[in-house]
Formats: sequence, structure tokens, C-alpha cells
Amino acid sequence: MNVDLSFHLSAQAPIPADHGYSLFGALSRMLPNIHCENEFGIHPIQGRQVGNRQLSLLPSSRLTIRLPAERIAEVLPLAGSTIQVESSLLAIGTPHIYPLRPSTALYSRLVVIKVAGKQPGRISPEDFMAAVRKQMESLGCAELAISKLGKRRTLRIKQAEIVGYELLVENLSADESLDLQLQGLGGRRHMGCGLFTPIG
Repeated sequence: MNVDLSFHLSAQAPIPADHGYSLFGALSRMLPNIHCENEFGIHPIQGRQVGNRQLSLLPSSRLTIRLPAERIAEVLPLAGSTIQVESSLLAIGTPHIYPLRPSTALYSRLVVIKVAGKQPGRISPEDFMAAVRKQMESLGCAELAISKLGKRRTLRIKQAEIVGYELLVENLSADESLDLQLQGLGGRRHMGCGLFTPIG
């Protein structure tokens, strides 16, 4: 069973809005297992846009890691620690555990999927949705589920820019919803991509 382990989070300065790669690097330095295990997913940190592609953290901002329940103990050392995400220091507080819950509608802020024969920066919405449908079929939830494409977004990894899209998936059964949250879509789950959360 997978859960979301959610830590209170605070920072004196804004963090980059595109922080997936930097956050992954900071956590990997403290917890090497995160770097090499596919079972961990790191949610994007929520905050308030303050311009210049920066986020100011809010009282509700959290560091949330999706992982198997039996591996919670491996990441508990994060509580009470401080990590550096680019030029910002983030203080990590106490965690809470949230089981995955079914919802007929799920949302992912950024899904990135490799499309054969296409360069990462030149994936059309049509190519992207075809790849989404193929992965949804592999999860057994493509027949009735409705996928809606949102904003085009990017993830910067060093000098490379990975292109993806927001994605809303509706009309899911309870089992399909839990499977999609468990498996995700596309890659880069360590960097906040392809992780789905319930709407409503």
C-alpha cells in the first residue's frame, strides 16, 4: 500500500517554481535510497507565485513524498532537518501520513512522456495525448476515463528543458483511481512529474 508522507515546510526566501530537479538533488544527498529507487515520488511544493518564476511558501506548503507504507521509516530522518534548494534553505517539520483515497477525478501538474521519434521540445498535444491513452490502456482504465489536457509546462534539468502538460483524468472507478495514483503516468516521478492527486 502506498501513502503520501507530508512534512510541514517553511523557508525565509522564495524557491524556484521549477524546483523538481533541485529538490530531488537535495533530498538525494540526505537519503541516497531516493535517488536509486523507483518506488518514491516527490510531489511539487505548492506556494504563491511572486514573479520571476519564484514561489513564496505558504503556511499550507508541504514536502510530500509518495512511497510504500513499509518504507516510511527510511524518510523519517528528514523531520527536523534543513535542505538547500538552489539558494533557499527549507526547514522540514513533522510529518503526517495520508493514505491514497479514490476519486473519480485526478489531477497532475506536470506529466512528461517520451514519444518515439520526437524530440523532447517538439511533442505536439496530439502526440502527447496518444501516449497518454496508450499508458492508460496499460493500466486498464482507458475505456471510460476522460483525459483533458491543460497547460504546457516544462521541467529544467541542468541545461535541458523537458516538455510536458498538465493533465486531468475524469470518470474513474475507485480501483482505476487508486491504480493511477499508485503507478502514475510518464517518467520523472522523483522530480514531481506524473503524480496524481484527487480533485475535490
